[in-house]
Amino acid sequence: MTVTKPKKTSRARLTDPADPDVILRLGEKAYRAILQGLFDRTVPAGAFLSQAELMKLLDLPVQPLRDALRALESEGLVTIHPRSGIQFTKADLELARSTYQFRSIIERPAARAFAESGDAALIQKLIDDHHALIDQVEHAEPDLLALDEIEQRLHGSMIASLRNPLVETTARRLKNYVTLVRMDRLVTRPLVLRTLREHLDILNACAARDGDAAEAALSYHFQAALQRILGMV
Repeated sequence: MTVTKPKKTSRARLTDPADPDVILRLGEKAYRAILQGLFDRTVPAGAFLSQAELMKLLDLPVQPLRDALRALESEGLVTIHPRSGIQFTKADLELARSTYQFRSIIERPAARAFAESGDAALIQKLIDDHHALIDQVEHAEPDLLALDEIEQRLHGSMIASLRNPLVETTARRLKNYVTLVRMDRLVTRPLVLRTLREHLDILNACAARDGDAAEAALSYHFQAALQRILGMV
């Protein structure tokens, strides 16, 4: 009797580099690695690098790198010059203005929606956490990680209140521009406190269910934030 051995295919396919799902995951990892390299200055702002230099600098294989670069080019963060190299976008005055104009277009209606229908308990929690962080900053050096975390919670909660996945995707991509234009910002205690108090103006309007005031406070916050950035570019 002839015994036929079972084919060993399922386990191999899970790690097959040619599997489209594996390629997608590797491309996503490369995408994140490039952004991290840009934001931690491993890749200098405005750098012009060859593909080989970028592969070596970030220790990335060629195909995931290419996939990630195409995605970043579609988002305007790099320009690919065939047979020449990759040009990384450098923050300037125009990029800062465009970024905050776009944020305003997206988040003004989000602030109104959060004021009119946002969860009251979430709004109050954000208010309490802002007061706690203000108290902390008044007595110690600003914790930049805590500031970034509370800012993402505030803006993320407002955007989520629109219940629009297209807006949420756009906002996540826009955050890369925000990070880029803020890279050289000077962070001092007075500036952090001013930012947090601007946040509280938005949140207090939301707690009062005043959509007009929330939208106005959000607009003022972005105008002030842009001025703080333009003063440092």
